[in-house]
Amino acid sequence: MVGPNGEQVGIVRVEDALRLAAEADLDLVEVAPMARPPVAKLMDFGKFKYEAALKAREARKNQVNTVIKEIKLRPKIDPHDYGTKKGHVERFLKAGDKVKVTIMFRGREQSRPELGFRLLQRLAEDITELGYVESSPKQDGRNMVMVLAPTKKKADARAEQRRRRELSSMPGPDDATDMVIDTAIDTATDPATDPATGPEPGTVPAASAPAASAPAAAPAPSAPATPRPRPRPAPPTKTAASAESA
Repeated sequence: MVGPNGEQVGIVRVEDALRLAAEADLDLVEVAPMARPPVAKLMDFGKFKYEAALKAREARKNQVNTVIKEIKLRPKIDPHDYGTKKGHVERFLKAGDKVKVTIMFRGREQSRPELGFRLLQRLAEDITELGYVESSPKQDGRNMVMVLAPTKKKADARAEQRRRRELSSMPGPDDATDMVIDTAIDTATDPATDPATGPEPGTVPAASAPAASAPAAAPAPSAPATPRPRPRPAPPTKTAASAESA
C-alpha cells in the first residue's frame, strides 16, 4: 500500500487498509491491479479525477494535428497562374502545414513527364526558405506527386501568429508621437489656451464663457388683412323746429 504522500506503507491486509483510509478521511484506490501483490493508494479520488481531467484538457489544447494541403498544377501552366499557386504554397508552409503538389497530365502530355518534373523542381527551389522536399516527385498514373514539409513546426507558427496579432493590437511609438503632435497643433492654434503666454486679456475661457445668445428669429410673415366694410352714416334725425315747419 502507498500512503497519501507517496510513502511506502508495505503489505497490509484489506481490512487494515480500509481502516486507515477511514481514519484519514481518504479513499482506497487500486492503482496497479495486475501487480503481485496488487498496489493500492490512499488518496482523494474526486481531486484525482479533477486533476486528470485538467491534464487531458491541456494535452488536447497543445495537440497539433498535421494537415496536408493539396495544390494541383498543369505542365503548361501560365506564369501568372504559377505565381498564384506558389503564393498558396508559401501561405500553407508559413502556417506549418504540409503541401502535396500534384501535376496533372492529359493526352499527349503523358509522354513528356520531364515537363512536370522540371516544374516541381522549380517550385521546390522557389520555396527553399519556407520548406523542403519531404517526398521526391513520383509518377502516379496520370499524375506526378511531390510532398513539401515546412521548416517551422505548426506550434511555433501558431505562436508567432499569436504574437504578431498581440503586437499589432498594441499602440506603437508612432501612435503616441501622432497624439503629441496633434495636441501641440491644437494648442498652437488656440492663443487663449497657450501654456506659454496664458490667456489673453479680455478673453474668457471656453468652459466659463457664457453661451452666445442665439440670433432673434425673424418674425413670420403675417397673412394679409381683409378690408373691413365702412359703417354707413346714420340718417339725420328731425328736430322740433323742422317738425313744426312741416
